Order: sequence, then C-alpha cells, then structure tokens
Amino acid sequence: MTTEQTAAAEPTPTSRAALNGTRDRRRGWLTFLRDVLIIVLVAVLVSFLVKSFLVRSFYIPSGSMESTLMVNDRILVDEITPRFNSYERGDIVVFRDPGGWLPVRTDPERSFLVEGLDWALSLVGLSAPDSDDHLVKRVIGLPGDTVVCCNDIGQITVNGVAIDETDYLKLPTPESPASADDFDVVVPENSLWVLGDNRYSSKDSRYNQDQPGKGFVPKDNVVGRAFLTTWPFDRFGLLDFHHEVFAGVPEPSDEPVEEPAAK
Repeated sequence: MTTEQTAAAEPTPTSRAALNGTRDRRRGWLTFLRDVLIIVLVAVLVSFLVKSFLVRSFYIPSGSMESTLMVNDRILVDEITPRFNSYERGDIVVFRDPGGWLPVRTDPERSFLVEGLDWALSLVGLSAPDSDDHLVKRVIGLPGDTVVCCNDIGQITVNGVAIDETDYLKLPTPESPASADDFDVVVPENSLWVLGDNRYSSKDSRYNQDQPGKGFVPKDNVVGRAFLTTWPFDRFGLLDFHHEVFAGVPEPSDEPVEEPAAK
C-alpha cells in the first residue's frame, strides 16, 4: 500500500472530530432520555405513595352535599389526619359504601387502552375512577352520641343540645325542619352518624337504617376527611367544617354501645 493510500485510509482530524461529535450527541440524548425516564418514574412513585397514604382526589357525582359541594366538583381528601386524630362533628368525610347505600350498577365495558389510561391517571390523582363507589357526607354524631330529630323548632339535637345548621343546610324553605324524617339513635362504638347538607335530597344515615349497619358508618370504611375543592377553579378553596355549630355539644355521658350485629 502506498503512502498516499495509507493516508487516505486513516481518518483525518476533521472526520475524527465529526465522529466523536456524533457519538457525544447520541450519548447526550440517551443520557437525557434516561434522566427523563427516571424523573417520570420517581414522580409516578411519589404520586402513588401520596395517593395511597396521604391525599386522594375524588369527584362529586351527586347533589347530596349542595351547596357545600356541587355536582362534578373535585375534592382532595386527607387520609392521614383521621388515622392519628379522632373525627370531629362537622367533618366532611368520604367513605366506602357500608352496604346497601348505593344502587347496584353495571359499568359499560371499556377498551384495554381506556382502562390503562384511566389507571395511569389515577396513580397521579388526575382521575378518580372509584368515586361512584364512595359517598361524601357531614359527620353529625360520634360514638356514644345520642342524635335526635327534631325539636319543636325543627332542629337536630346531639346529646340533648340543639344545633343550628343554618350556615350550611340547603332546605326547601327557611322554615323547613332539618330533616323531614324523625329519628332517635345512639351511635355505636367505632361508627359515625352522617347526613348530607342538601338534607332533603340525601340518602344518608337516616334512609339506611334498614340496612345491616342500621345507617351507621364504620370508621374502618372512612377513606378520609375532605378538605379542599380543587375544581372548578372558581370554587377552589378550603372546605368549612363548621365546628362552631357543635361547640356547645357535651360529650356523651355513657360508654358507647356495641356495634350493631350484621343481619
């Protein structure tokens, strides 16, 4: 091989620089894609952990909590506070159906792609596919409380003290009693008595006393306490628990009764 042929076979400094530049660019893109993938995976993992243990998103499918919560509102639910603190009267809680509260429904079949997308969005809190399997109501009675409706002026009493729910109740008329149906219950241990703010359009504890749980919600069924409306933006804000309404209610004097036996 001649000197000229050998020189031609060897890459010139310019070609070596171009080759190295191509390799560097390829390596740079691969590094970038790797970093993006790691960031996405970490974000999904963090979102999943937050959703599983700290905060969950739900949408409101019915008008039972109007005007506090409207149909299609999006809310955030605090899952951690109720685990370390007791519930308070006035708290707005999201809970799984104790049994028989929700009608049996058959969901239409969805494609694998739609199911997968919905599952992925639920991991990061952008979808709430199980909202229709949960209910949201306001806590009126705690374990041991005696809750009665109604007194002579249409108010509910808790442990003998009337509560003025004017600030959050939606009633047909200002003169309407707090409930169209009378009741007199003692809340069992580890249970809650809950009612909707749209009192005349809410299938709550009052209307489920014929179910195995007798209208009480086991604390184990409670997902958490709703605390923030996130959508629509013009309704963004913290929810009001109206704890002051129950400020004068004394603690129950007797020990909580036993939980109702399932039928």
